[in-house]
Amino acid sequence: MTDATSHSEPGNRNTTSASARQQGDAASRPTALGIYDKPRHEMVTSIEVIAISLSVIWLLGSAIFFLFTPRPEPAPDGTGSLRFLMTMLAIFMPVAMIWVAATAARASRVMREESQRLQAAIDAIRQAYIAQQQGQHLRTEPSVARKLDEIAAATRKTETALATFQSTRREQQQRDAAAPITSADDQPALALGTQAEDMAPRLSNDDFICALNFPETAEDEAGFAALRRALKDREASQLVTAAQDVLTLLSQDGIYMDDLLPDRARPDIWRQFAGGARGRAIAPLGGIRDRSSLALSNARMKQDPIFRDAAHHFLRRFDRTFAAFEKDATDEEISALADTRAARAFMLLGRCAGTFD
Repeated sequence: MTDATSHSEPGNRNTTSASARQQGDAASRPTALGIYDKPRHEMVTSIEVIAISLSVIWLLGSAIFFLFTPRPEPAPDGTGSLRFLMTMLAIFMPVAMIWVAATAARASRVMREESQRLQAAIDAIRQAYIAQQQGQHLRTEPSVARKLDEIAAATRKTETALATFQSTRREQQQRDAAAPITSADDQPALALGTQAEDMAPRLSNDDFICALNFPETAEDEAGFAALRRALKDREASQLVTAAQDVLTLLSQDGIYMDDLLPDRARPDIWRQFAGGARGRAIAPLGGIRDRSSLALSNARMKQDPIFRDAAHHFLRRFDRTFAAFEKDATDEEISALADTRAARAFMLLGRCAGTFD
């Protein structure tokens, strides 16, 4: 499956690149500047020429008709003005109708031209919008792919470390079960209830801080070594696992701890939190101000029960583990822990859960 995916990715990228080039070529083609200019209508068009010709023909015909037609008999008294009016209407009414038709034809032509200009402008806007969307997609795609690759690589490394730790633990238990029971004279007896984890060396603060920040890249050998040592510690491994769960869920919404720049709180406020203080007294700990991340996390907290349970479990584990860590940690170590990815997730989810209200 991995090979098929890896072979298909270059083809997809080539197809995407070809599509992007086509969009870029379409976008780079010059748009006719005339669609943005003020329309310039011709003063005399074929419509006006035809109207003038018809008007002249009609007037000439009327003149010939009245000049060569025998004069009518004198009109009775009171009807001369009526005859003159009817004559003028007969001459000029057709001319008026010709120009009404010409005006309507010209208006129809102007409407067609404006419609074509408007359609051209809409097409140009649509092409620009599509090109912009394609450009944004191509710019964001490498960043998203890089984030996903880093998360996948870190997840594979963590799973490998967990599998190695579990297999080592099973082998140790098998060896302990197969070991012969020695007498009290040969070896001092251990107290009842002693576990293998209790006999393991205590996790150092530096390894604990490094594990909570998780490996930076797939080549971060020191980070993976610290993570493996943290996974062998019972309390630290529970917090690391809970932190990994919430970081994975947050990444599904495009929220990455590296993109968040929280306001730093003083170590004494962190110590108050370890001592049990809540609410306004430790409000500076909620230093995440990114509105989009807070809005997405709040919405997911309300709508997704799996995310909500994972977030509350992580907050409880962070609270308990940090209280034990604070007892022998220096101010510098507390400040370093506050800058880890797990601590940033605590700030973000703590604000969503109302820990600092």
